[in-house]
Amino acid sequence: MPFLAFLRANAPFLLAGFLLSLLSSFVLTYFLSPFGAEIRSEYGLSHGSWATLYAGSTVAGAIAMVWAGPLLDRFRVRTIGVVSLLGLAGASALMAVNPSVVTLPVVIFLLRFLGQGMVVQAAGVAMSRWFVGSRGRALAIAALGFSVGEIVLPLAFTAAKAVVPWRWLFVLAAGLILVSLPVLLRLLRLERTPQQMATGEDSAGLAARHWTRAEALHHGLFWCVLPALMVPSMFITVIFFHQAHLAEVKGWSHLGLLTVMPFYTLAAVVGMFATGVALDRIGTRPMMPLYLLPLAAFLLLFPNVQSLFWAGPVLALMGLTAGAQATVLMAFWAEIYGTRNLGAIRALTGAIMVFGTAVGPMLAGELIDRGIEIDAQMGAMAAVTLVSAGLVAFGLRRFAGGFGRT
Repeated sequence: MPFLAFLRANAPFLLAGFLLSLLSSFVLTYFLSPFGAEIRSEYGLSHGSWATLYAGSTVAGAIAMVWAGPLLDRFRVRTIGVVSLLGLAGASALMAVNPSVVTLPVVIFLLRFLGQGMVVQAAGVAMSRWFVGSRGRALAIAALGFSVGEIVLPLAFTAAKAVVPWRWLFVLAAGLILVSLPVLLRLLRLERTPQQMATGEDSAGLAARHWTRAEALHHGLFWCVLPALMVPSMFITVIFFHQAHLAEVKGWSHLGLLTVMPFYTLAAVVGMFATGVALDRIGTRPMMPLYLLPLAAFLLLFPNVQSLFWAGPVLALMGLTAGAQATVLMAFWAEIYGTRNLGAIRALTGAIMVFGTAVGPMLAGELIDRGIEIDAQMGAMAAVTLVSAGLVAFGLRRFAGGFGRT
């Protein structure tokens, strides 16, 4: 189907995926990290202690996702998405009034579990289940919500901090989520239930089977893909979480670094749509080892960048991997293990990715406190990224019959 015809025919479902992705941005690292200095100052935290608190709350959210994710196989996205967004608005309001560092981990847990956990998974699972032959394009369109959030929210809220107390900005975030809910409900008024899809429109995986989560865990390919699953989430989150420190190390202003972040975001959009089209034509397997390579190139090049002029194009390399991740990984699990139990499987893989977003900033923060700056850490990150790509290639040959569709 031509792209414009595809958009017209599926507009409500595509817009619902886009909106879910966009609203989840209010708790993703690129939104929370600009508040890092204020949070550390307010609660008396160092770089390392703030990163550790953030990591612990995020890991707790990931563990909760393993339990809650299978709900996506039982209930409509209309139900799960709206309930999660209501909770997310409440958690944002709690962040605005939180009085103590003692309760801060609970608030961060709620933000991460509901936003990065349930809302993000609802968007991805919905696109993978609703679309089969055009799954790549659907995932790319939904993931545009992340890109819009990356472009608009950090710049807008960082600029707003100059005139509005930071706590009030979380009140604003809660309000924006709430006013969006009627739109989401309208878009999903005709949504079909997962049970209805299971009877006729599920897409099977390897060996024409619908794998359960337990079966996937006993499959060698799952463990070969595991490092590639964590690495982009871990290292990209490190850059965003410690962006104020990175700007300081480079001798740039924080706002100056944010002004070149659109290079990253635009490249992510290119990566999303390029891989989305490729996925629909050749499948996910050839893309899996390759999508990590731009991130490795970024990690090797960025330590040598000294001016903002060159920072943007180099950041674009990281954006290519981030954009590809938004489509390739979600489609990969559906292609390999089928869609009937996708909520449960994606909850586990999503929890692993969230774990990476927690561990990365924590380890990097501890190294920063020990005097090892971000630039000095990037070489090791690049090596881990390349090894992970090689392990995926090995796993596909050994456990999935190679790189072609079967």
